[in-house]
Amino acid sequence: MPSGSWTPSLLTWLFPSADLLVLCVVAFALGFPGPAAAIYVPAVLLVLAVRGAQRLPLCGRVSDRVGSLVAASGLPLLMLLAWVPASRVLLLGGCSAAGLLLGRLLTVVVLRHARGRGRLVESVVIVGRDGAARDLARALAEHRVPGLRFVGFLDHRGPAETPGEEVLAAPAELAEVVRRYRVTRVLLCCTDETSPGITEVVRRCRSPKIDICVLPRLPGLGLAASRTSMDEVWGTPLLPLRQGAGAAGGRLAKRTFDLLLAPVLALLALPVLLPLSLAVRSRNPAAFFRQERITRAGALTRVTKLRTVTDSGHDAWTPPPHQCDRLGNWLRGNHLDELPQFWNVLRGEMSLVGPRPERPYYAVRFAAAIPGYADRHRVAGGLTGWAQVHGLHGDTSIVERARFDNQYVEYWSPWLDLVILVRTAGVVLTGVLGSRHNRQGGNGASPTRDHRSGNRRSRAATPRAGTS
Repeated sequence: MPSGSWTPSLLTWLFPSADLLVLCVVAFALGFPGPAAAIYVPAVLLVLAVRGAQRLPLCGRVSDRVGSLVAASGLPLLMLLAWVPASRVLLLGGCSAAGLLLGRLLTVVVLRHARGRGRLVESVVIVGRDGAARDLARALAEHRVPGLRFVGFLDHRGPAETPGEEVLAAPAELAEVVRRYRVTRVLLCCTDETSPGITEVVRRCRSPKIDICVLPRLPGLGLAASRTSMDEVWGTPLLPLRQGAGAAGGRLAKRTFDLLLAPVLALLALPVLLPLSLAVRSRNPAAFFRQERITRAGALTRVTKLRTVTDSGHDAWTPPPHQCDRLGNWLRGNHLDELPQFWNVLRGEMSLVGPRPERPYYAVRFAAAIPGYADRHRVAGGLTGWAQVHGLHGDTSIVERARFDNQYVEYWSPWLDLVILVRTAGVVLTGVLGSRHNRQGGNGASPTRDHRSGNRRSRAATPRAGTS
């Protein structure tokens, strides 16, 4: 067990706390008013969190983080230009960037001092035991990086034959090893033998207190990744895993994005939603209905939709054709029945972008049968999603949908959300305009509508997600 007195929680909050202190001092010293500072300081911290710039690197170099610090100090300035003179805004940005850089330098000096005196010792395990993994372990054992204590390997081949190579457990037992040895650093050196199933294992261990890096298969070749996003141990490049949208910082940034954009989009959708609601109300007892769906962490929420079927209690993945009139089929085929879910987004029950929420019965079945399906619930369900803009809805593969949804969670960024929203708007507009041209053809079903109006292929294997 580590002998240092610095806890993983302290390490997790070290850079964010230092950044917060620096930004507050800079805003106070420059005499910025409370409202401006209250907007700017959290915005800078969010940008740093999204860019992964608050991670504590193994190599301890501050120079690799200069670009991220400058970008984080500059981007939020755009929000202040409306009521703060440009000269003052530029002064704030320049002083903040310089202050953050100085704060990082001082923090790294303190860390190196603590590591050198043995007050900061982190336990490290390596998943895999090939030649590259052994070289990495040798570098750690020779104290090339002060403050890191190599605990052992995780390998499925059992005890090591070479003296000094301790195999703690199989890779599948990573979570137990992390708990038992208080591991804060995990280095993945996966081969074809160790790779199967490792994704599921690592996702179960994801935590802000645990830093996970991947050793590239060909570390001697130049990688397209910038030095800002990389780390290293004694000349061996490592790729840190992103915390993604499921981490606390990602969730906060994502919710901020929703609060800034959802009211605007909801107002733009209102002129469309009102006449559609009246049209639905003229044919049904009510224009809207609510249905339970599974969202983040398996929580239940009641999503609001335009009524498109005569019996909202049907249990099929897609309603029988006789239960949808022409208006209902048109709404469903162009995804306009989802517009009332802006209300769920504003209430914080959903997000603008995310995995489409499924009904509890089917979500439980899919999670039991499909590896990785439950991992998509690391974030709140969305009005649209990465899988949907790739055409994965209705009678399409649930396995592929889960893969795209998990990719979205891992690689989330505000820019990706904007891309998905723009592509969604394009799909909806294309469908609406296309249906006008096809209306006289008798069967003007869009590709979306085809799988929602009676196509019965592979229901058990590829059911529709988010059915009305």
